[in-house]
Amino acid sequence: MSEAAFYPDDAGQSPHTALLGSEFIGWDEGTQTATMRFTVKREMTTWRGGVQGGLVAGYLDDVMGYAYVASTGGEMAPLNLELSMSLIRLIPEGALIGKGRVVRAGRRVIFLEGELLGEDGTLYARSTSTAIPTPRPTPTTTGMV
Repeated sequence: MSEAAFYPDDAGQSPHTALLGSEFIGWDEGTQTATMRFTVKREMTTWRGGVQGGLVAGYLDDVMGYAYVASTGGEMAPLNLELSMSLIRLIPEGALIGKGRVVRAGRRVIFLEGELLGEDGTLYARSTSTAIPTPRPTPTTTGMV
């Protein structure tokens, strides 16, 4: 299966993708893990010099979501019911690696995990999510184009 099958053509045009500086790197079928690279912009940081906590959740949500999208071949997307995260250290401006995993995916509920790392492997944040499976939305189906 090609990456294009689960990384939608319109993802690069999505407003949230542009904001987060998201780039899909790869999918590991065996571990059910998606890898993404994010470009953390200065506008995402606080005066403390790190990404604002609510925005950290956006990075984690993005990478966990793409893990589930990839696991379904691009057919489905998760709709979060709950997202929990641990902010381990401030995330600085620059490159950030996200790893998202599908822990379990059933017909009614999905369990996901995510983590954000520096390129040197430094752990910045971890998360879990409980979600429900939904058909993957598109700009056309949601009326956004």
